[in-house]
Amino acid sequence: MDRVKSSMQQVPNAIPKVIRRTGGANSLELEKENFERVQAVSINKAINTQEVAVKEKHARNILILSKGAHTFWAAVNRLPLSSNAVLCWKFCHVFHKLLRDGHPNVIKDSMRNKADLTDMSRMWGHLSEGYGKLCSIYLKLLITKMEFHIKNPRFPGNLQMSNRQLDEAGENDVNNFFQLTVEMFDYLECELNLFLGVFSSLDMSRSVSVTAAGQCRLAPLIQVILDCSHLYDYTVKLLFKLHSCLPADTLQGHRDRFQEQFKKLKSLFYRSSNLQYFKRLIQIPQLPENPPNFLRASALSEHISPVVVIPAESSSPESEHVVETDDLVDTDAAVETKFDDLFGTSAAIDPFNFNSQNGMRKDDKDRLIEQLTREIQALKEELESFRLESGRLCQALRGRVSELEAELAEQSHLRLQAVGESEFLKAELDDLRKVREDTEKEQRSLTEIEKKAQANEQRYTKLKEKYTELVQSHADLLRKVRTESVSCSLNPSLCPSVSDLVRVVTQCGHLVGDSIVQGSATSHMVPVEQADGECVCVCVCACKLRPRGLELQQGELGDLVEQEMAATSAAVESAAARIEEMLNKSRAVDTGVKMEVNERILASCTELMQAIKELILSSKDLQRDIVESGRGAASMKEFYAKNSRWTEGLISASKAVGWGATVMVDAADLVVQGKGKFEELMVCSHEIAASTAQLVAASKVKADKDSANLHRLQQASRGVTQATAAVVASTKSGKSQIEETDTMDFSSMTLTQIKRQEMDAQVLVLELETRLQKERERLGELRKKHYELAGVAEGWGQEEEGEEKEHLYTD
Repeated sequence: MDRVKSSMQQVPNAIPKVIRRTGGANSLELEKENFERVQAVSINKAINTQEVAVKEKHARNILILSKGAHTFWAAVNRLPLSSNAVLCWKFCHVFHKLLRDGHPNVIKDSMRNKADLTDMSRMWGHLSEGYGKLCSIYLKLLITKMEFHIKNPRFPGNLQMSNRQLDEAGENDVNNFFQLTVEMFDYLECELNLFLGVFSSLDMSRSVSVTAAGQCRLAPLIQVILDCSHLYDYTVKLLFKLHSCLPADTLQGHRDRFQEQFKKLKSLFYRSSNLQYFKRLIQIPQLPENPPNFLRASALSEHISPVVVIPAESSSPESEHVVETDDLVDTDAAVETKFDDLFGTSAAIDPFNFNSQNGMRKDDKDRLIEQLTREIQALKEELESFRLESGRLCQALRGRVSELEAELAEQSHLRLQAVGESEFLKAELDDLRKVREDTEKEQRSLTEIEKKAQANEQRYTKLKEKYTELVQSHADLLRKVRTESVSCSLNPSLCPSVSDLVRVVTQCGHLVGDSIVQGSATSHMVPVEQADGECVCVCVCACKLRPRGLELQQGELGDLVEQEMAATSAAVESAAARIEEMLNKSRAVDTGVKMEVNERILASCTELMQAIKELILSSKDLQRDIVESGRGAASMKEFYAKNSRWTEGLISASKAVGWGATVMVDAADLVVQGKGKFEELMVCSHEIAASTAQLVAASKVKADKDSANLHRLQQASRGVTQATAAVVASTKSGKSQIEETDTMDFSSMTLTQIKRQEMDAQVLVLELETRLQKERERLGELRKKHYELAGVAEGWGQEEEGEEKEHLYTD
């Protein structure tokens, strides 16, 4: 009561004095006056200038007794709200609670005071700190709350609605849902502004939540937390509904605004839950780590509605009611005197003096009525408490059901993911088994290759030793020729024999060089007896070629040239026929891109075969010119035999061309069937170009530079080069087209599968790069060795040396 007295002294004329009535007042008017008096006393106790939190029992009395807002505003309008910031702050707290939990008529009855609240908010807004600034923010929130509920009457003051009621509020119109979401954003923005304003005004480095001043500022945030939990839940559901009806770009502004409010609300909920003051009054929910993904419709099932739980109070409704009755109707004489000072000096004639009536004590009937009234009031309060508790439990159960549904959906998702990973692991296990089998096969193959390589190395060493001996014998014979050239005139059955032997040794040396490259021939020195009885060493080779000066039949090399050129022409003709056959088969079977690619590749191969045929014909004509101009009185076969190295070069080049044409057709056949590699076809094309270049080089060694057939051969060579480039270009283009049509689809792959394949791809890239580097080095060495051995074997680039030696022999 001291607190009430202090409050009344600071707030003059807060409650009007009761007008004394005569005995003509009926019981209904007395009950109304009694209600107004009890309401006024409760309002006065709840709204005062003391910087302490509003007591819950006083605010509850205002809620229980109100069936509208007329009585509330009649009492509040007499309070100096514009002159005391603490008084205005506590008014906002009580009014907020009344709007949330009071009678539905409270919002309608309060709209007539909207202008006064707006002016008061503007007036307090001139202050930059303290309760004045907080009052301005709080009044704006209350005005926004009233406007929202007037515009959307389906929403109750406490914002508790089911999903069906939320759908009905939009009347199944996407425009209504769009506008409703904007209004909820504005509503939640005001709530967050008050939240932030209160926290900014407190010194969080100290335990402000346990001080009376700190609790005075924190107490209204309980209503704010309750509002925010519902507004956040409804905006999430409405945004998912809007994203199911409207394009994502249209709702970009909504998503940005939600993201900003989500971060603020998450932070404020977390900070509030750590304050000691709130821990005993309210259980604050925590928002998820990340905001919902509205672009994924299934994310709605993962949303859990935040549930605010207010624990049951420690004191029972009956005990609180008794305390309040004692406060309102105190029999103590001192309190009665103070009550008379406020509401009238004559207790004897005061109609609200329940201790006496016209100087007489109450009879038993009046006491019984009073007792029953108190019991009824206590039962009403208990019933209301049960109703509120039931509502809280239902809300908590609904939240729990939502959590369980979300957990069930998550478990189902994990189960499907586990099934997918199990299938992936099975497939990976099968792949590993195949890899292991392939590795074992490659290991066995590698062992065999190593054995063959070792055997070839030994054979190469032996051949090299024989070749060294042969070179030494060659040098000895040359010296013998020089020393004995003086005696040639005395003994003519000798110089030709020595000359023939030199040619035999030289020829066999080249053959041994070829044998070293091929790794198949062996050679040794055997004594051969001349006509004059002398014995010299002659090289005998495993390829059966014999010295020209001994038992060589002159027609062998000439016939061999003609046979090889004819075989090459036949191989090219056969290759062209096969390509034509493959082209017809592709046109009959393939369609679309594949048919187009196959036709282009086979057509370029056909043009290459035609160019090779022209090259062979030009080579034959040039060879004929060379033979006619250089044989003199000798026959063609004798000319070929005399120029054996040049002849063997022609034979080797012709074989290479025929072999290259056959291999390229095989590669093209595999590519058309889809079993081969485009790269093999390109390599075969390059090999053909190299073989034809070898044939051209061998053909023009002895040709006249002004020969017309030589120019024709060079043009044919350029035609082969161009046709080879066309094959390579068509192959590359076809490969690109095929790869473009075979676009990989990763949509059905899991994250684990993608990571696994990414690792496999990286390993394969590294292996291929290493292997490519090694193969390039190996190819360079092979080409270098091939060039050296080919030059020795076929006499390219050594024509002058050969002519000098031949001149030496014939001299």
